[in-house]
Amino acid sequence: MARAAPTTAFGQAVIGPPGSGKTTYCLGMSEFLRAMGRRVAVVNLDPANEGLPYECAVDVSELVGLGDVMDALRLGPNGGLLYCMEYLEANLDWLRAKLDPLRGHYFLFDCPGQVELCTHHGALRSIFSQMAQWDLRLTAVHLVDSHYCTDPAKFISVLCTSLATMLHVELPHVNLLSKMDLIEHYGKLAFNLDYYTEVLDLSYLLDHLASDPFFRHYRQLNEKLVQLIEDYSLVSFIPLNIQDKESIQRVLQAVDKANGYCFGVQEQRSLEAMMSAAMGADFHFSSTLGIQEKYLAPSDQSVEQETMKL
Repeated sequence: MARAAPTTAFGQAVIGPPGSGKTTYCLGMSEFLRAMGRRVAVVNLDPANEGLPYECAVDVSELVGLGDVMDALRLGPNGGLLYCMEYLEANLDWLRAKLDPLRGHYFLFDCPGQVELCTHHGALRSIFSQMAQWDLRLTAVHLVDSHYCTDPAKFISVLCTSLATMLHVELPHVNLLSKMDLIEHYGKLAFNLDYYTEVLDLSYLLDHLASDPFFRHYRQLNEKLVQLIEDYSLVSFIPLNIQDKESIQRVLQAVDKANGYCFGVQEQRSLEAMMSAAMGADFHFSSTLGIQEKYLAPSDQSVEQETMKL
């Protein structure tokens, strides 16, 4: 009997530096998706991830364990993790055998936090590329802790890292500023939040750094970094509060748009009921236009209206 053609699957590759909230995001997003009616499978690709708070459908620790690798090869945690990813890359048949029975599920891949895996090391990119060959359409969801916004120098470095990640991973990409519910505890922002999410004129950051005697000596270097970021014009962020359903819904809308996922009528009704319960009975999720009217700035709405007239 001929083997049935595999159906297209969709999902998210959740990446970002350690402590950015990837595992918490996978827990919150999986609960949100299940409430909408999606069948979700969370896949842990981080062999250093212990005490997982979510129900794990596939765990890479069953294939290779970080502790065993460190003991056997006398490697540190970073070197051991790179070896684990290379080992997974060399044994993708194991991963495919685990994923194939889960066809029909929406996948959340909880990835390791080592930055080099997403900026220049080839193993994770190769794994994502092979998944694409299996007709698995992923969006890279890159989490960055929002507290970096309070320090202009750190924010420039975050922009450079985000840009390098976007270019290296080679997936549809959504950048998130995580832990927005805690941003008030990190200190006062030099500019309003839109400045950081939309990555507006970065020359203001340079002027802000010029007031610091240390960074004054590195102005030319910072100017070149800012010029590189603005020349590519790729980096922007969506603020995320994982405790807020409205915030999660905005992120999911961007992710679904990036990888081409289209949800059905039943899921739409579940989302409408869930958001109505969270925001009050006056909330209506009747059309994409309604979402645009809610979240677009007034100037953007006027442009949208003129487009609709045409």
